[in-house]
Amino acid sequence: QGQPVESGGGPVQAGGSLRLSCRASLLPSNVYCISWTRQEREGVAAIDGDGTLSLPTSVQGRFSNPVDTANKVLYLQMNDLKPEDSGMYYCLQLVGNIGSVAGTCTGGRSYWGQGTQVTVSS
Repeated sequence: QGQPVESGGGPVQAGGSLRLSCRASLLPSNVYCISWTRQEREGVAAIDGDGTLSLPTSVQGRFSNPVDTANKVLYLQMNDLKPEDSGMYYCLQLVGNIGSVAGTCTGGRSYWGQGTQVTVSS
């Protein structure tokens, strides 16, 4: 597998929006999971190879996830951003499925992107 490639972070005022994108790389299987994790601790979105999407309740209503399944790109559209949304956002890819915890993946070895910084000012 390769390393997923993220883009789209940056500074934004509270109440504003940002769109992050994660392009998976060299996935060897159609049984895969791609996810966004905040600060390497909190899963905020995950999608599997069947197109099933998993979002934790903490972000439902503010975050959405357009998906380009043909190119294995998972977007994270973040609206009405709050200062507590600030942090490093990392993309992960693995051979596996959506995890039992909303917004996470479970399966084989995890491949992490470099991360992208989101800074929300009040």
